[in-house]
Order: sequence, then C-alpha cells, then structure tokens
Amino acid sequence: MTRIALMRHYPTAWNAEARLQGHTDIPLTDKSRETLAALRMPAPWDRALLIASPLSRALETARLLAEGRDVAHSARIIELSWGEWEGALAKDLLRDPATGFRPTHEWDRDTAAPGGESMAQAWERARPLLAEIASKGKATVLVTHKALMRVILGIACDWQGMPEIKRGRLYPLTIRPSGLPRSPEPPVRLEARSP
Repeated sequence: MTRIALMRHYPTAWNAEARLQGHTDIPLTDKSRETLAALRMPAPWDRALLIASPLSRALETARLLAEGRDVAHSARIIELSWGEWEGALAKDLLRDPATGFRPTHEWDRDTAAPGGESMAQAWERARPLLAEIASKGKATVLVTHKALMRVILGIACDWQGMPEIKRGRLYPLTIRPSGLPRSPEPPVRLEARSP
C-alpha cells in the first residue's frame, strides 16, 4: 500500500469570515503567506510528491512549502461545490432553517447544497487520482480543502471517530491499489523552518 498525507490549505479572508468558498478562487491572506514562509514539511513528507487543488489557496500553500520541489495540481481534489450556498456566511445560513444548511461534520454521504455536490460525488472524482497515486507507489502529500479531506478521511475511518481537521498538520493514511483509503495515522504537525 502507498502512504499519502492530506493537508488543508492556509486561511483566506473568506475563511476568517466563515464564508463558504467552494469553487470560488479566493487567495491566501498575507498573514497566511508569512506563516507558511516560516514552516516546512516534516520528514519523511519533505521528500514526498506534492499535488494540490488548482484553487490558488491550496496551490500557493503547497508552493510555499515545496522547498524547490515541483507541485502538480489536480481538479479532482478541488473543494466541494457549495452550489447556491457558495459565498454565503455560514451563520446566515444557520439562522434560516429553511436553507437546510448544517456544518459538513453533520453531513452524510448524500447530503449536498442546493445545486451543489455531495460527499459521494466528490469521492467519485477523487478516487481515480488516489488509484493513480497508488499505482505509482510514491509517498504523496495532497494539499486540498476541509470538506474534501472529510470525504477521504471519512471513508478511511468508516465514518467513525474522524479526527478534527486543523491547519498546520498532515493527516497520513495508506491507500490500496483501488484508491481506497485505509489506516489513518495520528496527525503530524508542520515544523519550523531553520533560519
């Protein structure tokens, strides 16, 4: 089996507002760039392949941690589409019961925003990429988004006891040749870059 690690991109202005970004391409904040410039991947992930979502917040996060390595990107690990909820503030959606909104940690596999994408649909687009990574057999870090990470970790954990997804951490696991994720490991923190 092949080891991969999942990592969430660093914050944007929309993250600070708790605004749903989905496919909207919002850049990192200057503070995020400054924070990332002082961090590095821990061993052995500092030698792993890097693949990022093509959205600038994920791609730039990966590039700032790459230390000279190439960063590939794949739309198969883009964030879930929030459909009609994209750009809305989570607190506003929660205040109106008619929206049906609830945080993704309360979603099941078939829940979706109106006109958006379910976790099951996101898995169908991500799984072929995981199978390709498994076929190459090389350790890989995927720099992606919180809801997409929940999809992969949810499947790896059989939707039981999923870890809280925090920034500045890698979430290692193994993937079978089919792309099926298994055996999640404890999260690993990014390290301070040497001066």
